[in-house]
Amino acid sequence: MNRFSTAKRVVIKVGTTTLTHGSGLLNYRRLERLVKTLADLKNSGREIVLVSSGAIGVGMGELGLSARPQDMPTKQACAAVGQCELMYTYDKLFGDYNHSVAQILLTREDIIPGKRRDNAANTFNRLLEFGVIPVVNENDTVSTEEIEIGDNDTLSAVVATLIDADALVLLSDIDGLYTANPKEDPTATLIPVVEDVDAVMDLGGGSSSIFGKGGMATKLHAAQTACAAGVDMAIINGSDPTLLYRLFDGEKIGTYFVGRNRDV
Repeated sequence: MNRFSTAKRVVIKVGTTTLTHGSGLLNYRRLERLVKTLADLKNSGREIVLVSSGAIGVGMGELGLSARPQDMPTKQACAAVGQCELMYTYDKLFGDYNHSVAQILLTREDIIPGKRRDNAANTFNRLLEFGVIPVVNENDTVSTEEIEIGDNDTLSAVVATLIDADALVLLSDIDGLYTANPKEDPTATLIPVVEDVDAVMDLGGGSSSIFGKGGMATKLHAAQTACAAGVDMAIINGSDPTLLYRLFDGEKIGTYFVGRNRDV
């Protein structure tokens, strides 16, 4: 049995492919189901932090771009447009369930040990004390290669360790970690539990779509970071956000990565 049923402080990461249609525009039906599920989990007594990708992808959809920008000004312009749309939507949807949200945009400089990291942790903790749901993304509008975190799988793991979360859940476009790529190999089977992340690192793949970056490789690196800090992690299919109910009821859903004992 996993330990998600007793997790109180939880980080949920949702990727661009889960949030958007193939056009890059928001998938409102899925987003509404996700927000309703998270609001319900919060009502059950959990603290929720949402790490949301999608700013650049949504901005591309809003601006009518079919290919991911390669130049920095266009990419950052897309992020600026898309982040506004994302936060407006989250604020409206969570507000329907009487929950407040807060936007937190981070760069690598905010999470390296030092005063800025301490300030970020203090802000998270105070927001959670107030009952607010922080919505986190990398600050793509100002990030450059030198200061970017790189992907939100990594960001979510860093946030989970920063706030001493009990659990991290990555909502993906597949059911979990497989023995091979299930989109290419019909004999691939789901791996339900991983106790040693290092032993499965070779199963990582490439990036996911033109609208977002990240893939199984970044998720496994996130698992390394989270599990080393004692944070349990799961990868589940984000196409049905209600699977979160079953996960936090203790069911075996997706792939469960066992965090190291916090006392070790």
